[in-house]
Amino acid sequence: MSTLGQRLRKARENKGWSQTFVCEKLKISNSRLSGYERDYREPDAEMLATLANLYGVSVDYLLGRTDNPNPASGDLPQLTEKDEKDIAKKLQAIADELASGTGLAFDGEPLDETTRELVLEQIESNLRLAKKFAKKKFTPKKYRK
Repeated sequence: MSTLGQRLRKARENKGWSQTFVCEKLKISNSRLSGYERDYREPDAEMLATLANLYGVSVDYLLGRTDNPNPASGDLPQLTEKDEKDIAKKLQAIADELASGTGLAFDGEPLDETTRELVLEQIESNLRLAKKFAKKKFTPKKYRK
């Protein structure tokens, strides 16, 4: 069985991200992330949840409780090319609104670029999951695979 560090590294590499990129997104030091991935130190519960959300995997997967990175969506239908285009179109509209500076602000301040990217990634993840749930709910049983 793989360790927490190995699973963290694998999840990061599956996204195609460098350690430096992840450290900048999370505003943590490279040595801290490296320590997690090399099993020299363990993230606290909050950081573990943050890493799981960032990588799009479950905390149970990172802890080795399951080999399925996202068991909640394991029985959901796959997205078609049309679904992907619909999601991309919606995401672009949201990104344009966020970029306008009036779409979302915290304490009256517009989003910085890093925060905007994190918000968009989470929105994309939620759009995908919502689309899968809708397909499962509204597809008649006789047409399901």
